[in-house]
Formats: sequence, C-alpha cells, structure tokens
Amino acid sequence: MRSVVPEIAGPGQESVWDYPRPAIAEATGRHIRIEHRGVVIAETHAAVRTLETSHPPSYYLPPADIRMSTLRRSGRGSFCEWKGQAIYYDVVFDGEVVPDVAWSYPNPTPRFVGLRDHIAFYAGPFDACLVDGERVVPQPGDFYGGWITNDIVGPFKGVPGSRFW
Repeated sequence: MRSVVPEIAGPGQESVWDYPRPAIAEATGRHIRIEHRGVVIAETHAAVRTLETSHPPSYYLPPADIRMSTLRRSGRGSFCEWKGQAIYYDVVFDGEVVPDVAWSYPNPTPRFVGLRDHIAFYAGPFDACLVDGERVVPQPGDFYGGWITNDIVGPFKGVPGSRFW
C-alpha cells in the first residue's frame, strides 16, 4: 500500500481525507441537475450525499425530483458494507439505453435509512451533471459514483494504485 498525501484544502473546500470511515449520509440543499440529450433527467435541492474517506460525495436524489419514466430496473446488483444491497437502473429514452447508470438501496442499513428510495447516478455517461451550476468530474475508475467539484480535494479513490486505500 502506498502512502497517500492528501491535497491541502483551501478556503471553502473539503478534503475527502477528512470524511469519516465508516461512511455517513447527510441531507444537502445543493442544486443537483442531470441533463442528457437535451432532457433534464433529474433536478433537486433535496438530495442526500454520502461521505466516506477518500471518496468524493455521491448524491442520492428523491424520486419526486427524477424523471422516473426514463428509468428501467436492470438486473445488476451490488453490496456495500455500509449501506447494504443495491439495485441498479438503466436510463432509457428516445431509443437510447444508458445501462446500469443509477443505483439505490431499497432496504438500506439502519444508519442509511435516509437513502431509502433515493437514487444516485454515475456522472460519466451523461452530457451534464451539475452541483450548484458547476459541471462535475466523475470519480475515477469504473465502479465508484462520486462527483468531484472544485470545492472537493483528493486524491480520490479510483485512480490507479488506490485499490487498498
């Protein structure tokens, strides 16, 4: 395991190395918006963000603020040691399928009950995922779903060599 040197957080920034382990979930009033092919897939000021050491936040959105007609349950699942069993969704519209691009925890562990029925999205496949109007950078790697903004500093889990962070 290599030694990780956290970046220094400037004024108004958070270091992912100050985030807790085990992970937590907290409500946020930040403006979250997901756009693809000219369609707003989701938009909310009522997200829940998860925070875990070395990870940028993942944002879970309430179904009332998601264009649910674009979601189709996929056959994929995964397990998180903190949150429990996840299910996945494809986004489908205008003949396009973006596979396994969203996930939720229908029966989360007691510490994450606030995530129940909320849905998170990978940022990479979409034309724009925004936090307070800022276009996010997807968390590196092909598994993690964090959203990187200018107010978050790393380094971030998912880069080569970070498997055992």
